Amino acid sequence: MTDIIRIPELTSLSNRQLATCLTAIDEIRECYRVLKKGGLNIVGEVLKDQGPFYEMDHYPKDDVYDRETASQYYYHAHREDHAEHGHFHLFVRDSALPESAEPVLGPVGEDRVAHLVAISMDAWGYPTDLFAVNRWVTDESWLPAESVIAALDQFAIDHAHPSWPVNRWLTAMVRCFRPQVEALLKHRDAVVNDGQGQALERVLENRSLEITGSMPINVESWAAKLMAEQARRARKGQPFLRALSASAMR
Repeated sequence: MTDIIRIPELTSLSNRQLATCLTAIDEIRECYRVLKKGGLNIVGEVLKDQGPFYEMDHYPKDDVYDRETASQYYYHAHREDHAEHGHFHLFVRDSALPESAEPVLGPVGEDRVAHLVAISMDAWGYPTDLFAVNRWVTDESWLPAESVIAALDQFAIDHAHPSWPVNRWLTAMVRCFRPQVEALLKHRDAVVNDGQGQALERVLENRSLEITGSMPINVESWAAKLMAEQARRARKGQPFLRALSASAMR
């Protein structure tokens, strides 16, 4: 059974982290705004002109890459045990990863690729959960959580294919929910390392261990918590950074 991981304590976040999360929320809202004006949503944009929607197929067909940032994502569906339409898988590739990070298993050298997080989506195109997966699920290069966390800020899809709002939204989602992503990655390592005495390589290929942990998310609920923490610090006379510009966030 997949563990449900609690949202990190807001008091553990720095002022800069709070500001980055709040700026990312502004970006997410802007993406929703422009899509809604056209009667569109995040999922519909990714599936646009892609033909019938089949389980396990990647959408868009050849994934989405930003070669300058070494970032990648795709959307698909296969979770029969979860009330979702589908989910995004987000990655960074070799040049975005720490040079010294050597995979325990999976692609090596210039073929290194690390899975950051998956984002579950409902039928209306809104996110419901974040989750982390075992190595075999995405055939990634297995790196410790610390190495993957060090690459989180590198994720950015800074072009317009297949949809500029979707690409901006995904980039902002990583910034907005970075504390949750970090918690999922650390928990992922704990689950895998506690492999009931099995060799690590065997645990990483264990088909009965697919999702190592999940966390429900809600953008507006998270925004309210962040703003409440910002207000609490202000009442205590703690300095708070002004919101970062959207360009600074990316």
